[in-house]
Amino acid sequence: MLNLPNILTMSRIVIIPLVVATFFFDSPAMRWTALGLFTMAGVTDFFDGYLARRANQVSAMGRFLDPIADKLLVASVLMMIVAFDRVGRWSYLPALVIMLREILVSGLREFLAELRVSVPVTKLAKAKTTVQMIALGFLIVGSASPTWIPAEFIGEIGIWIAAAITLITGYDYLKSGIRHMASDLPPSNP
Repeated sequence: MLNLPNILTMSRIVIIPLVVATFFFDSPAMRWTALGLFTMAGVTDFFDGYLARRANQVSAMGRFLDPIADKLLVASVLMMIVAFDRVGRWSYLPALVIMLREILVSGLREFLAELRVSVPVTKLAKAKTTVQMIALGFLIVGSASPTWIPAEFIGEIGIWIAAAITLITGYDYLKSGIRHMASDLPPSNP
């Protein structure tokens, strides 16, 4: 069913190729355009869930598309900032950690959904998303920021903080998933 929250979620997916395209036409104007598009996507992420809950329009399509849109946006930007050298090589590791965690949690959620087990988003995971989105915004702008704002430095520190939180939340989700998987195993024979 198409409702405003679902339209906002789908608009986030549509914005992704536009953000990616800006990386191929590197200029200060394009970096700020990318940040504007990325910010719009982040705002839709907040409002789609808020509006769905407030208007009681939570739908199966929204529950399916929202986490996919988030992961596609983050993965695309992470890949582009690495591919276009917007981070130092030492920051490839946190980018990889974040992407691997997203894949792990997605697979885990899919598996647990088959068992009819819900995996709620924790406050720490929401904090990770906030730090990650802010860090990515700084990295998108990078050297196009005013000289008094060390955008690249702030972005790289932010991505490391997000990766550290990612490890914690990924471990929490994995621990919960393993507990459900273990309870689903048949007892062993002596």
